[in-house]
Amino acid sequence: MWNTPNNMPVMDLKQTLRINEIFFSIQGESTYAGQPCIFIRLSYCNLRCNYCDTEYAFYEGTEHTLVDILNETAQFDAKLVEITGGEPLLQNNVLALMQELSNRGYNVLLETAGHRDISVVDERVIRIMDIKCPSSGESQKMYWKNLEYLTHKDQVKFVIGHRLDYDYAKDITKKYNLSAKVHAVLFSPVFGLLDNRVLSEWILQDQLPVRFQIQLHKYIWEPDRRGV
Repeated sequence: MWNTPNNMPVMDLKQTLRINEIFFSIQGESTYAGQPCIFIRLSYCNLRCNYCDTEYAFYEGTEHTLVDILNETAQFDAKLVEITGGEPLLQNNVLALMQELSNRGYNVLLETAGHRDISVVDERVIRIMDIKCPSSGESQKMYWKNLEYLTHKDQVKFVIGHRLDYDYAKDITKKYNLSAKVHAVLFSPVFGLLDNRVLSEWILQDQLPVRFQIQLHKYIWEPDRRGV
């Protein structure tokens, strides 16, 4: 069981979150790709991106107390943990979970879609924020003020399905000087839609200061496999 460290605020660990799954896998994205990572996937999402690969998280899940989540997380011998979804920031108690994980020495990553206020997140958490491109069908829901809250430790991700998406991502990156503002700007092709080589060559032709990435886990395991 967890004990609260000295000088840390005592949390109400009886608070609950609706959890879709907790699992241990290889991190497939971001600058942490390739590292063993604990994933805590929360239920619910209010976006319906055309290429979504986790639709099962829209509604599926069960209620867990924070202490149960912390105890299950502690079963794995790793200090990298990602909070994902769904959209994690739809559940307010996730803020307490991220704070508690940070208190206990975890390196916490948050995957968020960019339409929820990220300023409320514990400053120790690394925010990996999507900026939705046109092919998602949800680009109009972006909360642009979030760009003011990003820091040098955070990362921004564009999921790119075609040339229009690429040009959109390139323009946003330049307009907001994102490559200088955050730790990494990630350009990721929609799996099975945009060829990896095509996106790589676009980046090279334009000499963009961004990081090409693939969803590594989809190349290690079956693309639609859960729990990886």
